[in-house]
Amino acid sequence: MCILVSMFVQLACAFRYGREDLDVIGLSFRKDIWFKHLQLYPAADHKPTLTPMHDCLLKKAGEQGHAFTFDIPVNLPCSVTLQPGPDDAGKACGVDFEVKTYISDVADPEEKLDKKDTARLIVRKIQFAPDATGAPGPKADICKSFMMSDKPVHLEASLDKEIYYHGDPINVNVKVKNETTKTVTKIKVTVDQTTDVVLYSADKYTKTVLCQEFGETIEANSTFDKSLTITPLLADNKEKRGLALDGRLKDEDTNLASNTIMRDGMDKEVLGILVSYKIKVNLMVSSGGLLGGLTASDVQVELPLILMNPKPQGKVIVLPNE
Repeated sequence: MCILVSMFVQLACAFRYGREDLDVIGLSFRKDIWFKHLQLYPAADHKPTLTPMHDCLLKKAGEQGHAFTFDIPVNLPCSVTLQPGPDDAGKACGVDFEVKTYISDVADPEEKLDKKDTARLIVRKIQFAPDATGAPGPKADICKSFMMSDKPVHLEASLDKEIYYHGDPINVNVKVKNETTKTVTKIKVTVDQTTDVVLYSADKYTKTVLCQEFGETIEANSTFDKSLTITPLLADNKEKRGLALDGRLKDEDTNLASNTIMRDGMDKEVLGILVSYKIKVNLMVSSGGLLGGLTASDVQVELPLILMNPKPQGKVIVLPNE
């Protein structure tokens, strides 16, 4: 008896928001956002345009090799992983892309397949920074008056540019005009990451990824003008559960998640997870207590921050023939 089997390949973009081990008791915490399904054998109507990498892989695979190509729609979300805690096990929550090939006598991608008949591969979708526009970086300022003082403190903060790459130092330009009789004892700069999970609930939370204090003293009736350098890094935040990261590949290291850039016509909910950053600059003013009902750290401005990956230089990487 001869059983005719076929070979299929599927690319799925999905959002996982619960533990993988609960799937076995009928509780599915995975929602497919998009998928594409192709038949590879017997040959159907899929005829991909071969690239140098295709040629190299087909040469290694021999006559049993079958090439395929998927075009990922630009409006799909990028790969984002929510960092698990130290004691968490299983696949991390977040948005991922999975290529699954399998052999079966039916084409239904929803059928339960034996693991020995399938092969899976996680791929990563990354959005690169747009070309430099020459636009100036953001700027914010505030003027605060205190009780028992007829003169205010002026605080202005700005960034040199609009977009920064992961791992690059960020210069925060700070200008202060202290017209009061109080002393600014130090300046605190923090970077907050806000993660908005929009696909299944209104779950929005903020985590601090950098908090740095600068011992700059600004005396009464004086001015200050200086650039303070900060570098938010994942290496300093390895223990923070739920922090949004760019999608991982196996156990490779990654970085803090890039900002979500919305394009015209994009469905916000389909993106699954929205990520944004802001920089807060606080002046710590010497005081025996409250300043006009405000705490000493309430002389504050906020700046939007965009963190992204640089665009590749267009090099083609071909696998070796061996």
